[in-house]
Amino acid sequence: MDAKKRYEEWIKNPYFDNATKAELKRIANDEKEIEERFYRDLEFGTGGLRGIIGAGTNRMNIYTVRKATQGLSNFILKEKTDKKGVAIAFDSRNMSPEFAEEAALCLAANGIKAYIFPSLRPTPMLSFALRELGCTAGIVVTASHNPPEYNGYKVYWEDGAQITYPKDEQIIGEVNAVTDYASVRTMSREEAKKAGLYQVIGTEIDDQYIEALKSLVIHEEIIRKEAQNLKIVYTPLHGTGNIPVRRILTELGFEKVYIVKEQELPDGNFPTVSYPNPEDKNAFKLALDLAKEVDADIILATDPDADRLGVYAKDTKTGEYRSFTGNMSGMLILEYILSQRKELGTLPKNGAVVTTVVSGKMSKEISKEYGMTLIETLTGFKYIGEQIKFFEQSGKHEYVFGYEESYGCLVGTHARDKDAVVAVMALCEVAAYCRHQGITLCDQMELLFKKYGYYKEGLCTVTLKGQEGAKKIQAMMEQIRTNVPDAVGGLKVQHFRDYRENIIRDCATGEETSTGLPKSNVLYFELENDAWCCIRPSGTEPKIKFYIGVKGSDDTDAQEKLDALTKAVEALAE
Repeated sequence: MDAKKRYEEWIKNPYFDNATKAELKRIANDEKEIEERFYRDLEFGTGGLRGIIGAGTNRMNIYTVRKATQGLSNFILKEKTDKKGVAIAFDSRNMSPEFAEEAALCLAANGIKAYIFPSLRPTPMLSFALRELGCTAGIVVTASHNPPEYNGYKVYWEDGAQITYPKDEQIIGEVNAVTDYASVRTMSREEAKKAGLYQVIGTEIDDQYIEALKSLVIHEEIIRKEAQNLKIVYTPLHGTGNIPVRRILTELGFEKVYIVKEQELPDGNFPTVSYPNPEDKNAFKLALDLAKEVDADIILATDPDADRLGVYAKDTKTGEYRSFTGNMSGMLILEYILSQRKELGTLPKNGAVVTTVVSGKMSKEISKEYGMTLIETLTGFKYIGEQIKFFEQSGKHEYVFGYEESYGCLVGTHARDKDAVVAVMALCEVAAYCRHQGITLCDQMELLFKKYGYYKEGLCTVTLKGQEGAKKIQAMMEQIRTNVPDAVGGLKVQHFRDYRENIIRDCATGEETSTGLPKSNVLYFELENDAWCCIRPSGTEPKIKFYIGVKGSDDTDAQEKLDALTKAVEALAE
C-alpha cells in the first residue's frame, strides 16, 4: 500500500480517534508530509521505536505504540513467560505517560501483567525494577537526548539489558507481523486492575535502588570528611534525574548541591535548551552561570532519561571550567575504582572492564595497569549489559566497570544499562577523594594523561533527514566499504574492520580474520601511530557518525593530530 492509500485508510477507519483524523486532515494538501508520515511503518529496530510524535504509520503515536506492544506480547506468549509480567517506566517527554499507559493496557489485554511506575523515572531504574520484580521484560518510554519533537520505546529482557540478538530479531518479526492496527488488543485500566493485570509500583523500588547504589561506595569515610566542602552544581535538563540524583547526594552527605532552577522541573518541550543532551556544550550555559556565581567545584548534567552524565570541573590554575568528554569522566571513575579496590584487596583476579569499539583507548592502558581484561563490544550499552549476563553464565570474568564514549557508564550490576545516577555518585566520590589528596578533578585528569598517554577523541556527525537522507547514508557507507582507502589523513590504514561482513583485514598482508562480534553496519580503520577512526549510521537518529581517536606526546600535540585527522575523515563524508 502506498503512502496516499495508507493516509486515506487512517482518515476513513473508525478505529482511529477524531483528534488523529483532525491532525491528518490538516496536511491533506501537503503531499511531501503525507509521504513522510506514511511511506513506511515506524521501524521497530534492535532497541525498539524512536520517531517524531504525530499521526501516521511512520510516527510515534498511541497506535504505533500499541502495535509494537502487541508484537512484544505475541513474542512473550510464544516464549511462555507471560506469567512473569513486564515492568514499564517513562520519562518527561511529551506523550510519555500516555504511551506507557497504552503499552500497559495492551499487555494486560493479552493476559500479561504490567508493573508501571506512577510517575517519571530514569531508564536505569527500569532495568533495576524488572530484575527486582523478576519480570520477563521491561519497556521504557523515552527518546533519551533527542530533540523535543521525538519520543521512543525501548525494550529490555529479563537480564535487565536491552534486547540483543536473537531476541531482537524475533521480536522485530512479531511486531512486523502485526499489519492490522485494529486487531491490536487493549482494555480499560479498570478492567486491567480488576483482572490483577495492572499494578502500580513506586517507593519500594526507589528505596531498593538507592540502597543498591550506596552499597557501591568505596570510601564512605572520605566522603564524610569532604562532602560538606565540595560545591556541586546539578541540572536534570528538565528530565527524570532531579529526584534520584538529589536523593543519593543528600543521603551520602553532599550538602552544597546547587540546582539550576530554570531546568529543575520536568518539561517535554525542554524550553531552556535547543537539544537536551549533556554532550552538547550549549546545554550547560545556565549551569555554568550558576557555577561561577557560587564558585562550584564541579558541574553535572543528566539527560532526560538520566542515563548519560555530562561533567565540567573548575581548573584552579586558570579559574575556568573545563569540560570532560564521556571518555574522560569514564577514565576518572575507572582509575579510581581499580586503584582503590586494588589497595583494599577487593579487586577480582578475573576482573573485566567492558567498553565499545568507538570509545577512547586509554581504558586499555588502565586495564593493563591493574591486571584487568578489557573487552570491546559493538556500539550501544546493551552489548555491555549483555557481557554481564555472559560473565554470570560462564564464570569466566567478574564485571568491574563498563563505559562508552557517549557519556554513559555503569558502576555495579544493579542495572544492565548505563546509569547517570550511579555515575553522579561515583564522580562525586572521585571528586571528594581528589579533594582529600589536595587536588582537583582537572589535576587528576592531567595525571592520567601523563601516566597513560595523551589520548583525544572526536566525533563528526552528518544529519540527513527523511527518506532521501536514509538513502544517502546507505550510499555513503557502500562507497567507503567498496573503496577502502590506503591511508586517512596521511596515516596508513593497518587494519580494516567491516563488522557487517564480519572481517578484519590486515592491509599489509591481505589476510582476513573474523571480528568475533555480531554483524553490524560499522566500518573501522586502525591507523598507524595509535590513531583510529570508525564510521556508523546512528541507530536512533537520521545521522551518520564519524568517530576519531589519536594519541599525542602532550595535549597540544594530541589536539593537532586530532584536528588533522578530523579534517581527513570529514572529507570521506563528501
